[in-house]
Amino acid sequence: MRLESYDPADTYELGKRLGKTARPGMVAALSGDLGCGKTVFTQGFAAGLGVTVPVTSPTFTILQVYEGGRLPLYHFDLYRIGEREELEEIGYEEFFYGQGASLVEWADLFPELFSEETVRIVISKDFSRGEDYRSIEITGAGEDFKTGLNASAIDKENDPKEGDAL
Repeated sequence: MRLESYDPADTYELGKRLGKTARPGMVAALSGDLGCGKTVFTQGFAAGLGVTVPVTSPTFTILQVYEGGRLPLYHFDLYRIGEREELEEIGYEEFFYGQGASLVEWADLFPELFSEETVRIVISKDFSRGEDYRSIEITGAGEDFKTGLNASAIDKENDPKEGDAL
């Protein structure tokens, strides 16, 4: 599924819609260039879970845990990880297969961590379409995510379809 975002609010909204459909043990692998909107997407996802505290990039801590929503959110950032062993030391698998939802920024740096059930989200910039334009490609999402994306749309008459702007 490919959606288009024309500003950070669109990216946030898409994250929020998907967060509303998250289930325990869900892992989403976020990829994209620096500054493409991975953290904005995650902030929206957290809002969809009902997390009310500010969500920031966990770059220097690798993992930030947010509780208080309907599920815990495990927000990983792999940007500064040198080797898989660093993730094993913090017990990443306990989070991936735990009772919360995991969102992993810079997932493309360690693709071997992710199973076939992983939801993959690639956010791409295209400056020829505007400074804030993003193409957001979602693969591996089950029908519940696709249905949830449409069902949670703000305007039921304008549910996003593949290739639509938010």
